[in-house]
Amino acid sequence: MAEMIQANAALLVAALFVLLLVMWFVIAANRKARIQRDGDAGEEQAKRNQALIDAPPAVVKETIPPPVPEAAPDAAVASAEDGAPVAASAAADDLTLIKGLGPKIAAQLNGMGVTTFAQIAAWDDAAIDRVDAQMGRFAGRIRRDQWVAQARLLAAGDSAGFAAQFGNR
Repeated sequence: MAEMIQANAALLVAALFVLLLVMWFVIAANRKARIQRDGDAGEEQAKRNQALIDAPPAVVKETIPPPVPEAAPDAAVASAEDGAPVAASAAADDLTLIKGLGPKIAAQLNGMGVTTFAQIAAWDDAAIDRVDAQMGRFAGRIRRDQWVAQARLLAAGDSAGFAAQFGNR
């Protein structure tokens, strides 16, 4: 074996050189980062990028606003827990008196047309689900914080009952 290597040493060195040369070309051809040697290409790319920055924004499809929940059957009269009608206030109530209902949620409810305790007190499960679906990140608060029960007490003017059940305002 050693004699064969000695006899063909020049041929083996030439084959090794050719192999290294082919490997270098293959690696250079597969290189992901290319070096640009002419200065015009970078300037051209900068102009293209600036054109993209200066271009007007793409047209965005108009989103459909969520449906507004239906008002209570009669906004002026809603039924209390015992079935007796409760007259709604002529003016909007301060909905933030309900525990767990802050100014952001009150503004969101006002945007949906809910402005009085009587309206909230009249909600059934379907109405709660409708409103809750539009509450976004505040979803689930209506049942968890018992808004309907609180609104019934506040609409009836029962401050003592509200304080006993839910604490002082």
